[in-house]
Amino acid sequence: MKAAFIDRPGPAESIRYGDLAKPRPAGGEVLVRVKAAAVNPVDTYVRAGMYPMKLPSPFIVGCDLAGVVEGVGPDATRFAKGDRVWGSNQGLMGRQGTFAEYAAVDENWLYPTPDGVADQDAAAVALVGITAHLGLFREGRLKMGERVFVGGGTGGVGSCVVQMAHAVGARVLASAGSPEKVEVCRQLGANMALNYKTDDLDTVIGRFGAIDVWFETRRDQDLELAVRHLAMRGRIILMAGHEARPAFPLRDFFVKDCRLLGFAMFNAPASEQRKCAAEINRWLAKGKLRPQIARVMKLSETAEAHKLQEDNTIHGVGTLAGKIVVVP
Repeated sequence: MKAAFIDRPGPAESIRYGDLAKPRPAGGEVLVRVKAAAVNPVDTYVRAGMYPMKLPSPFIVGCDLAGVVEGVGPDATRFAKGDRVWGSNQGLMGRQGTFAEYAAVDENWLYPTPDGVADQDAAAVALVGITAHLGLFREGRLKMGERVFVGGGTGGVGSCVVQMAHAVGARVLASAGSPEKVEVCRQLGANMALNYKTDDLDTVIGRFGAIDVWFETRRDQDLELAVRHLAMRGRIILMAGHEARPAFPLRDFFVKDCRLLGFAMFNAPASEQRKCAAEINRWLAKGKLRPQIARVMKLSETAEAHKLQEDNTIHGVGTLAGKIVVVP
């Protein structure tokens, strides 16, 4: 089968496209014929060796996939040949990745793809959707009527946060880095949107009201701004920026009984991620969650896709507003 893989951690240029043996499902694994996969910032960190994880050799890159079940292992019971599925959490913790024509995936990390939902959409929502759901509801305990700030509202995670918060009846203020992206935030369901490059953030956020859940997806957080605008018992959710060292106003934080909550999606057990996926599927089926796809590229272009992701995530070139999807 064709696959995108590395022999050892390195730059995007170290990704090779070529032939590897087609996997066979063992135990509770399911063999998926991959129809679409998606690039995430964490994929580039793992490939570059920035996260100290044991990797198979050769290592197929990628966390997310959507496709069709081709076969099942002897202990697999949740899916049958011909089922459409999507999933994430591959390419992590020693597991092989998804950027290949076929992937053998433990059935606990797979979910049924709803009728009418395209494979590219299912792949694009996988990791970012589960991340958004964990942050908003497991960590942030978001309730109807509360106010949410979303930093980076058109990115992979941010666009899901905006739509999920809107779907449960929260009031949403989102930020973005251009007038066009500000308009996208409004189209996704934000009640207000601001341009963090040109607007007076204190004025706009103050006009919106005290924030119950501040969900920051950007790598360069301003925690002084966040704490200043938190409501009593407000929650800050952090899931990005592993090199960030922002100033933190401790006194103003604790006198309002606030909480600072950090998490990594891939630490959540399969049982928790399955609950997120079930609600994501309901929203996908009803059209309440629409993945934002910025580019569709070929599997043979995986190295270029990783370079494009890095240019936007690390160097902030601003040429993406959504996910990169890769198809075989």
